[in-house]
Amino acid sequence: MLDRYNRKINYLRVSVTDRCNLRCTYCMPEDGIIQLKHEDILTFDEITAFIKEAVSFGINKVRITGGEPLVRKGIVNLVQMIAEIPGINDLSMTTNAVLMSQFAKPLWDAGLRRINVSLDTLDPEKFRLITRGGDINDVLKGLEEAKKIGFNPIKINCVIDKSSNDPDALAVKEFA
Repeated sequence: MLDRYNRKINYLRVSVTDRCNLRCTYCMPEDGIIQLKHEDILTFDEITAFIKEAVSFGINKVRITGGEPLVRKGIVNLVQMIAEIPGINDLSMTTNAVLMSQFAKPLWDAGLRRINVSLDTLDPEKFRLITRGGDINDVLKGLEEAKKIGFNPIKINCVIDKSSNDPDALAVKEFA
């Protein structure tokens, strides 16, 4: 499959939920959002059917996104369903890693091998403010567990407010 610039498209991002366990200031309005009803989001069978169809058009990479994918009930089952689709040779997930310490091993066993983690600061107070209440220690435990299990690569996404020389950005760079 080619886009209008004749570039090969082989990559699909699939948002599995609009829900998140953080309320990041740059992502979530302070008042929150009107969440979709469960019956209005795709079922796991519908998601995998769509991905199977996409594979027939040349898709071989899938990234699971959200909201926060780990808050979707049964996410490990969905990962396994996608991992078992013939033709998918790269399956990853974008996550805030708050729940990764609980999910790393089951996700690995289900077939997930790569994660992208959103991490904007290592300062516990700034993290709490940016996320409106999150605990950086949950993220750090999640990253440690994912590394221990063998996820590779673990990529870090950092939203930079003004400059790549920002102290928070530099600290995240050094951490990574």
